[in-house]
Amino acid sequence: MPMSVTVKFIGALRHAANKSTMTINCPTNFSIKELIQKILTDIPEIKTDIINQQADGTMKSTVLLLVNEKEISVLNGLDTLLTNNDEIVFIPIAHGG
Repeated sequence: MPMSVTVKFIGALRHAANKSTMTINCPTNFSIKELIQKILTDIPEIKTDIINQQADGTMKSTVLLLVNEKEISVLNGLDTLLTNNDEIVFIPIAHGG
């Protein structure tokens, strides 16, 4: 059964995505990793803001990713499975000195 999730972009990522919120329809057993690939397909201009450009293609450490207000590292990381009506928030982290 298809489901939908809400994706929110905060701060500089909102500008990069040119939107603050989007709804994504996806199948069940859809992971964060698959969601990111779908977002990159829909909004390719955001790739340099969230993905390391080295060969590994991992998420940048300057992006915090929350699922229902929990950081994904306390869940199952990029393999976290989404459920219907989940809220995923991309937050840029500013490091300074």
